[in-house]
Amino acid sequence: MTIPHTPIDRAADLRAEPDVIERLRAEETTRVVAVREGRVRVDRDGLLLVAPSTIADATWALLGRSSEGAAILLAALGPEADTIDAAPDETWLGLRDLGASLGADDTELLIEALALGGWLRDAPFCPACGGGTELSQAGWSRRCLQCGREHFPRTDPAVIVAVESADGERLLLGANANWAGRMYSCFAGFTEAGESLESTVHREIEEESGVRLSSLRYVSSQPWPFPRSLMLGFRAVVVDENEARPDGEEIIDVRWFSRAEIGSALAGEGPVGLPGPASIARALIIAWYEERA
Repeated sequence: MTIPHTPIDRAADLRAEPDVIERLRAEETTRVVAVREGRVRVDRDGLLLVAPSTIADATWALLGRSSEGAAILLAALGPEADTIDAAPDETWLGLRDLGASLGADDTELLIEALALGGWLRDAPFCPACGGGTELSQAGWSRRCLQCGREHFPRTDPAVIVAVESADGERLLLGANANWAGRMYSCFAGFTEAGESLESTVHREIEEESGVRLSSLRYVSSQPWPFPRSLMLGFRAVVVDENEARPDGEEIIDVRWFSRAEIGSALAGEGPVGLPGPASIARALIIAWYEERA
């Protein structure tokens, strides 16, 4: 199972060019992804790219070039921004709202825009001294005006794991407390300081579900801008199925599901809800299901 790679050129070669944002905003072919409070502007055809002249007040950054070579900019808007007049068929939606309705190119662009836009919004001050910062590198770095340190958008590694029985015929999923038992998913957690990905998998799975693992293998990754994660997907096999139990805090229930039950849940027929199409969790579940379905 792989997460599709799409050919968005991030145009890192342009970032050091002086006044590159101003130059690109003046080009007729340049288009803009507008982000406001974790949502983007969309219409009935998907992600809506607008001309720079339609946006009056924003924090700007360079997202890259389209496959045709046109520049694509990010306009990060404040919650109070009075900007684009939306047409009747336009709205603002987040990644979870859009799910799998976007094509591969638009999905990659959307995740990049949300991740960078979140950093532009949330990190205006130097974490070392608290001083104000100024943007450089076409929106991809901040230099502190007080201590001179340079800061970059963070990416926090997190693991997400599809846990299966020794015979490969059942999948262990957990219900997060935030979902009130309505949905079951793969187990996930952030990598701690000084910890390897493999150690993270073993620790998180035992903490959340009680089971020990006899083997694991890396599958694929997915950037996830909530808040700035890189989700690294694994498959793992348990030592003893009977050890499964929820931690009672973050995970309120764990259940073993047969392949038939997973197939029914994927079809929306129960017995439980599963993660949406935009998540690597669903991709891991589908990959397990389709192996022997």
